Amino acid sequence: QVQLVESGGGLVRPGGSLRLSCVASGKIGGLYAMGWYRQVVGRQREFIATSTNRDTIDYADSVKGRFTISGDFVNKTVYLQLNSLKLGNTAVYYCSAERLEANGSPRRYWGQGTQVTVSS
Repeated sequence: QVQLVESGGGLVRPGGSLRLSCVASGKIGGLYAMGWYRQVVGRQREFIATSTNRDTIDYADSVKGRFTISGDFVNKTVYLQLNSLKLGNTAVYYCSAERLEANGSPRRYWGQGTQVTVSS
């Protein structure tokens, strides 16, 4: 099992910034990707960004240019810098990690989520 702990959420005004952090622990061998998703009550969880141990990065179009992901696979940590936040960015932000299990199959793990609230 992999445990993920997020931090850094909070209340911020429109146009403000936050930095989210996520640390993985437990069976972290075979971890090859870490990323972020978000979810609003009543809606599906949506992809934000991902970083892999091969230094590939991908973003959802809606956050390109405003959010920046950085992965540290030595320390099994991933960060998400959120800039120019908008009211519509209010959501619970979840850390995600993907690992190759002993049987060779990929498995995704989730953190408990951290609330980001953008409000004036």
